[in-house]
Amino acid sequence: MDRLHRKPQHQETRTGRDCRFCQRSDPDFGTRDPMDRLVCSDLNDTAAAHMTEDGYIKHLLLEIRVRLGVTEFGPLPNVA
Repeated sequence: MDRLHRKPQHQETRTGRDCRFCQRSDPDFGTRDPMDRLVCSDLNDTAAAHMTEDGYIKHLLLEIRVRLGVTEFGPLPNVA
């Protein structure tokens, strides 16, 4: 590393990876904003591990669809 660049501190760098659950369950996963696809690399593929609020909400909606057995990605059925 040259002397013009400082060494990054561990707490300043956030590493992430694509959420495997969303990748398997969401047919529109490739069109999501890249930050909405990421989860913290040291956590499991849960909604809380997503780095953005939009990613968190989309993950929760996918979990609901999977639990209800919805295969078509239109509006959620009214089950109440």
